Amino acid sequence: MELLIFLIAIIMIGGLIVVPAVRRMRGGRGAVRGAVRASDPQEYGFVPRERLDVRLPGPDRQLIDALEEVQARQDWQPAARLLALTEATSELRWQRVQTLAGAAAFELAQAPGQGGMWLRTWRVAAPEDPGAAAVHAEFLVRQALLDPSSQDFRMILEEARDVCHEAARLAPEDPVPHIVELGVARGLAYRQADFEELWTKVTKLAPHHMGAHLAALHYWCEKWHGSQDRADAFTHAAAASAPAKSLLPALPLFGVFEHLPEANLVRTLYRSEVITKAMEGALYAVRQAPADHPVLPHVRHLLVFFLVRAERYAEALEQLRHVDGHVGAVPWSYGVDPAAEYTVYRALAVAGWEGGGGTPATLPR
Repeated sequence: MELLIFLIAIIMIGGLIVVPAVRRMRGGRGAVRGAVRASDPQEYGFVPRERLDVRLPGPDRQLIDALEEVQARQDWQPAARLLALTEATSELRWQRVQTLAGAAAFELAQAPGQGGMWLRTWRVAAPEDPGAAAVHAEFLVRQALLDPSSQDFRMILEEARDVCHEAARLAPEDPVPHIVELGVARGLAYRQADFEELWTKVTKLAPHHMGAHLAALHYWCEKWHGSQDRADAFTHAAAASAPAKSLLPALPLFGVFEHLPEANLVRTLYRSEVITKAMEGALYAVRQAPADHPVLPHVRHLLVFFLVRAERYAEALEQLRHVDGHVGAVPWSYGVDPAAEYTVYRALAVAGWEGGGGTPATLPR
């Protein structure tokens, strides 16, 4: 991660990625020229950094329209209408709940005490609206996880759990309240038996829900309540049982990402058998999944990260071509400035492509 941090610092300061460290990548001086050229993203049809949307991993025009109306007028009703028209068991509903909750949390951070007032108004005005309860529960989980060391951490998560149960009562066929509770379970350290009981509720309603599996994966990770072996077992079991056109074969790549070493001293790590197999599983899932799958952009963003590090630049640019314009996804969302981190990798993909003799004209379409 040292190179990434250095590059981010450069791009934040000067806006160009021209550093000696880039020379260590395959392509040498060509890579440096490619990095400079990437500061003009329009040459590759890329969106300028200042116009990147950090709210979503990919396009959802209906959600953006509703959210902009909500934020402009502080009126919750467009959000309520949108969720009411979104199928309960669809992954799109989970993603829309996440985005609305994230928007309210961001507003509150920008204007403490006032931001996100539309969500509080929504809950008061429509106490029996399951969409409002689901968004509120996700909002509370996000607020708690901002600072796990806070003395209010447990209290906020306990409130979130109550709201999850309320949302589940209001919409018994909707898996989203149970998926949100997976985040509560992680924070409150549910016993394994209790977590598995909750997971059974999720899988009964939506057995192959990619978003649910991503949420559950965190519980099994080493940094929470599991281990790398348990996380691997969970992701590989899900991938092995995936139906046709599912994104679940990509799940092991997310497990690999969650257990990457803080400092990598092995240059070939990203071309190792384990990571290569996980990338191939994700690439297979991307090829097989419906083009409009709402979680597909999440997989493409993570592939960009791994493909660039594995120096598979043409494949990274192919994924970038599909997701460019939106950066609200792992791994960028883990950073302080998701747009900056994304543009670093985008620039490195171009640098590597051009370092090997590629041009915008020769890029496969």
